[in-house]
Amino acid sequence: MSAQNSVGIQTLLDAEREAQKTVQQAREYRTKRVKAARDEAQKEIDEYRTQKEDEFKKFETEHSSGNKKSEEDAGKEADVKVKEIDAIGDKSGSKVVEQLLTAVTTAKPEPPR
Repeated sequence: MSAQNSVGIQTLLDAEREAQKTVQQAREYRTKRVKAARDEAQKEIDEYRTQKEDEFKKFETEHSSGNKKSEEDAGKEADVKVKEIDAIGDKSGSKVVEQLLTAVTTAKPEPPR
């Protein structure tokens, strides 16, 4: 009986080793699949990011050209206004200086009411 028991025990031990190998292979396969899925997801994320960045650049170039034109128009208008102010300053600048000097040098003290 002892020989039968040892044969039965040996058979159980062999079955347990096979089961452990199967479990180990399943774990390795799962680990590989998780890594592959993670890599695939990262690739999809990178592609999506690239696509959206390209769309943003396209949108930006389409809409920034209007801003450049507006900036140029505003710059031209500002130059015209500066020239007008310079012309007025050249024309009546001496009058303004005289009026300021007169106002500063002529004191008319009045008591508060």
